Amino acid sequence: MKKYIDQGKNDTRSGFGAGLAELGRTNPNVVALCADLVGSLKMEKFIEENPERFFQIGIAEANMMGIAAGLTIGGKIPFTGTFANFSTGRVYDQIRQSIAYSDKNVKICASHAGVTLGEDGATHQILEDLGLMKMLPGMTVINTCDYNQTKAATIAIAEHHGPVYLRFGRPKVANFTPVDQKFEIGKAVMLNEGTDVTIVATGHLVWEALIAAENLENQGISAEVINIHTIKPLDGEAVLKSVKKTGCIVTAEEHNYLGGLGESISGFLATTHPTPQEFVATKDTFGESGTPEQLMDKYGLNNKAIENAVLTVLKRK
Repeated sequence: MKKYIDQGKNDTRSGFGAGLAELGRTNPNVVALCADLVGSLKMEKFIEENPERFFQIGIAEANMMGIAAGLTIGGKIPFTGTFANFSTGRVYDQIRQSIAYSDKNVKICASHAGVTLGEDGATHQILEDLGLMKMLPGMTVINTCDYNQTKAATIAIAEHHGPVYLRFGRPKVANFTPVDQKFEIGKAVMLNEGTDVTIVATGHLVWEALIAAENLENQGISAEVINIHTIKPLDGEAVLKSVKKTGCIVTAEEHNYLGGLGESISGFLATTHPTPQEFVATKDTFGESGTPEQLMDKYGLNNKAIENAVLTVLKRK
């Protein structure tokens, strides 16, 4: 198994901030909007270097989406920033009507997703956002795994025409992908080739999947690990190629199993190559207050849960 090295833990939201700052220096059409959470979204450097291209909207997220949609008419590329809960659930109507329906070139950038938001609790820990956004026609949905990938994705989506939902998080997590990586929307990344089981993970669960694969290797189980950073459009070709080899699959995500990556994959495989599948995800529940580690453990969103899911799905081959 290929060994991946943690280059130093960092939060994915800082990757967004770094990518946005770089865009500020290279793309004059990029503008940024925020709903009173500049520090949480790490937007300070962009603002410092491009004050005339930043709009502080305040705690008025619906208004922010409408303004962003309007800015695209003048050729601007707006990046909106707030928590994932407020970026989707609170403003779904505005995104649907003003952005998705008219194919506006807005980049909806969302931090503090999932239970790893921690102590802020269920009212802030959205676990339905990927489902909400992937159901919108024409919406690209991306969920990155570490600092480097988030920075690369932030830069890449500026070149993509059309609405994008970019999801990232608050906690410091392993930073293990290449610094100079080329981010390709809709293209899965093969992390480890295997023959017994496919593990497809997204976001914070990618590093956990690699740990699980290493532990499984010690038990004589060869796990193929794929990083699906783009939920929509889904790289069905990569998934199909893998399961035809391994014969079973585990999907892992920090999201409700209803509406997430796992559901997208199960729907795809049902019509192309029916395959035994286990889901590592929250089970139709809200979160609660606690440390990120406590919550990931309680809701079964870690390497141990992935290992157990692999052992279960292997019995169904």
